[in-house]
Amino acid sequence: MTAELDLELGSSVDLIFQITAAQPAPVIREDLTFTQGDRVYTPTEIVDQSGSRLHRLVGESGLLTVRYEAHIDGQVAQRATSDLEAITYLRPSRYCQSDEVFSQARRQFRGLHGMDLVTAVSEFVATSTTYTPGLSQGTDSAVTTLMTGQGVCRDYAHVVIALLRAMDMPARYAACFAPGLRPMDFHAVAEAYVDGSWYVIDATRLSNRRSLVRIATGRDAADCAFLSYHGGYVGLQRMHVDACVVPADASDVDALYAAAAASDPDLDDLAEPVQLA
Repeated sequence: MTAELDLELGSSVDLIFQITAAQPAPVIREDLTFTQGDRVYTPTEIVDQSGSRLHRLVGESGLLTVRYEAHIDGQVAQRATSDLEAITYLRPSRYCQSDEVFSQARRQFRGLHGMDLVTAVSEFVATSTTYTPGLSQGTDSAVTTLMTGQGVCRDYAHVVIALLRAMDMPARYAACFAPGLRPMDFHAVAEAYVDGSWYVIDATRLSNRRSLVRIATGRDAADCAFLSYHGGYVGLQRMHVDACVVPADASDVDALYAAAAASDPDLDDLAEPVQLA
């Protein structure tokens, strides 16, 4: 997995990044650097209750180069979810106004529960929304997307989350690296809490859920932005994100096929519940 950002800073500015694999991912090797000419910044790492890793620094005026590379081997069990977390993910949030879509959700998904509800909501959002890069705004919410019928991954996730919460199912937002994503970028998906476990929902159908790597978890995109800043101007000059599944043995045909299959969105069995570790 790699992420490259070139940022033009207009003055001294407080920067907060969420671009690394979340804890407790089994990281074999990881390298995160923040450089500005000959200066190398050492950020402060902050880990939240869900394992999201925030890296904070104060950058000075000029071009800041951010580089991240990591190799991860396998998956880990999900963190336990407290009653407080489950309650938090039932509430409306800035971009997921479950209270405003309550009537629509109750009318459209009446009588559905558990994975039947998850499947129905995922299918509805997938078929009623058109993926339109460049047209949605950073302030668009689930209500906006339901009205316009278009958006990008964050918008799909927000609609899924809002509808599930309106049906009394805890739901949350996850930012991810997504091998095989079309087009490649940071990706966003939803997660639904069913019978004590979280299951991932990608209504865009643009990733293979089995290969997703968690970056951040929250109520909606406001909690999981790859960059937030305070106190000055920041211009994004360049961003490049990439992720791939590497076979355990490059000489093994079965291993090559398994690696390719794990990152192919067309080979994701949508009927199979998948957990994002």
